[in-house]
Amino acid sequence: MTDENVHLPTPLTVGGMSLTQALLQRRSIRAYSLNTLSLAQVSQLLWAAQGITAADGLRTAPSAGALYPLEIHLAVSKVENLDNGVYRYEPHRHRLIRLHMGDVCAALAVAALNQSWIQDAAAILVCSAIYDRTTDKYGHRGVRYVHMEAGHVAQNVLLQATALELHSAIVGAFDDQAIHETLATPADCAPLYLIPIGH
Repeated sequence: MTDENVHLPTPLTVGGMSLTQALLQRRSIRAYSLNTLSLAQVSQLLWAAQGITAADGLRTAPSAGALYPLEIHLAVSKVENLDNGVYRYEPHRHRLIRLHMGDVCAALAVAALNQSWIQDAAAILVCSAIYDRTTDKYGHRGVRYVHMEAGHVAQNVLLQATALELHSAIVGAFDDQAIHETLATPADCAPLYLIPIGH
């Protein structure tokens, strides 16, 4: 695949595992097989994180003032029909924008204080924040709102992964600068969560 823009399959909005069952079964699992994710699974996970759910641009996770300070990146290692690399999710077009090529999951594991299990994930979803989008309106209190929003997004992803019968966990222990350098994200894009996902 050579196109830098990857249009994702339309996410499912009906059917599947019930929310009650997903809540019951959700666990943090830190061991992954070599099996690949499908592009449809990736689409569903990204939609759960920040997908558009209304004509006015509202999303799957609530956001203070609908300002949406979060950026979602995906580090790809084992996804069918998707080159290994780092991608940014664009919610309004439900697509991935490739930032650069190459499998960076091992580098993210090192950046996450050498938690080696992370490198075995098929993909790693990285949730980052551009705080100014929220603090320009709400001042310092906006930092709290951003962190609340990141929690909403992470739980959405974990429950969606469970519903897809995938394994996932959250990682908060990492070197911020090393994550920046690995993903080549802008300086004002502060990493908050790593969510490794796989079978």
